[in-house]
Amino acid sequence: MIQGQLVNPDGRLDMDEMTLEFLFKDWSSGGGGCPAAYRTDRDTFVIQGWQLSDGATGQLRQLASNEAGVEIPANIIDQLVEARLAGKI
Repeated sequence: MIQGQLVNPDGRLDMDEMTLEFLFKDWSSGGGGCPAAYRTDRDTFVIQGWQLSDGATGQLRQLASNEAGVEIPANIIDQLVEARLAGKI
């Protein structure tokens, strides 16, 4: 399990710790540092992805100061949807 912090949907930083449960990595992953998905103990998900360039970040709409965009392969979303529909997560 991994300890971290969560920003509430209203943008306030929740200072309580949350626990992350690793779910899976990118199907084409060859090892460490690859995009991955985690489930939290708050019924939310955390996505680990590739950091965006400044140019790509500038294209995100209404990005709050406590938000960040990451790039992930489509199969991460596919795996999340499949697992969620199957009741696995």
